[in-house]
Amino acid sequence: MTDHIETDVVIIGAGPVGLFAVFELGLLDIKCHLIDILPKVGGQCAELYPEKPIYDIPGFPMVTGQGLVDNLMAQVEPFNPTFHLNEMVESLESIGTPEAPLFRVKTSENGTTFVCKSVIIAAGGGSFQPKKPPIDNIEAYEGTSVFYAVRKMEMFRNKKVLIVGGGDSALDWTVNLQPIAKRLTLLHRRDAFRAAPHTVEKMRSLVAAGDMDLHLGQVSALKGDNHVLEGAVIRKDDGSEHLVDCDVMLPFFGLTMKLGPIADWGLNLHENLVPVDTEKFETNVPGIFAIGDINTYPGKLKLILSGFHEGALAAQKVHRYVYPEKKLLFQYTTSSTSLQKKLGVAA
Repeated sequence: MTDHIETDVVIIGAGPVGLFAVFELGLLDIKCHLIDILPKVGGQCAELYPEKPIYDIPGFPMVTGQGLVDNLMAQVEPFNPTFHLNEMVESLESIGTPEAPLFRVKTSENGTTFVCKSVIIAAGGGSFQPKKPPIDNIEAYEGTSVFYAVRKMEMFRNKKVLIVGGGDSALDWTVNLQPIAKRLTLLHRRDAFRAAPHTVEKMRSLVAAGDMDLHLGQVSALKGDNHVLEGAVIRKDDGSEHLVDCDVMLPFFGLTMKLGPIADWGLNLHENLVPVDTEKFETNVPGIFAIGDINTYPGKLKLILSGFHEGALAAQKVHRYVYPEKKLLFQYTTSSTSLQKKLGVAA
């Protein structure tokens, strides 16, 4: 049995950018449902780095990924959005006209069908999967001793941690986990890193002080019985090998992004991204918008704050489709009594 839901807007993706779009739409009396393939809201912030500090959100000198998601959820609470988690959009069909868009959206898990006047794609880079190092039998340790993301730092307290990689994720987690790990080792294939210079400098100071170890080479094998890691064999460039004791290994080799069904929705694509205009962030299909990391345009910056800006402007055009006969009056939350009533803060 399938559900049939009629709403103003369907937002595909419940990460920070999708959540802020709920807020901007809510101020304009636009109702929405959100669909996300993950089992919880928050996108990559909640799934990959919930405890990692973020420093470039306006008004927050520092906020964790989960903290940002929690604040956004509190911000959209007055608008009562409906979330459909653990569901993937299987098809998106236009059943209206360019002047009066209407869409039928279907999910694959529960067979839910949505009919809406606009669709906002806020799906990040699509579905993401970690790139795995080419190590024999690594699957046997995944979930017990090998992890591709840090979801809770306390899991690694008093552990002998081996971090593999040379990018921002590897170096960020090196300096964040070093204080709580029993011993932390960073492994990279060469003595050059692609991370922020100040983070690399912090790592090198920890090595110089003897507070952590740095090895150059690659993991050639894992040691340990019953899915419990005891050590990793490191091969250097000269062919020599040595064993590094570790309870946990964190390989940070980046993510592989997959568009999935988005590629079949009739949208123009450029290198697996959705081109949009910079006035309203609309795609080549009237009524379908793309905001956040999934879109591309000249000067695009893949920052959360950029996605917030894109969501605010997209909401203005969505209003024309949802309320074609209603003139949009721009208002500020600081001075508009009607907006403050919607937010539940009016005196």
